[in-house]
Amino acid sequence: MNTRDAIIHKLREAFLPESLDVTDESHLHEGHAGHRPGGETHFRVYIVSPAFEGKSRIERHRMVNTILEAELIGSVHALAIKAQAPGETAGR
Repeated sequence: MNTRDAIIHKLREAFLPESLDVTDESHLHEGHAGHRPGGETHFRVYIVSPAFEGKSRIERHRMVNTILEAELIGSVHALAIKAQAPGETAGR
């Protein structure tokens, strides 16, 4: 299982999202810190889940970071997160 698939699997299990998009943006960071040949170092997550209702942006990010702790300690150098509760209106 590649890193993107592992992220998707963990987030689906933890948050039962209504919407989830995980994008590998490693190619945009070639030549920058943390980039490695083969990618899978920089990701963008867009997730909508009832689990985020009533939570601040920081609390939501901490929730995601906790679930993805192994990836963040390991191969993932950067993770951009957009976490919303259902019904919130903000673009990606």
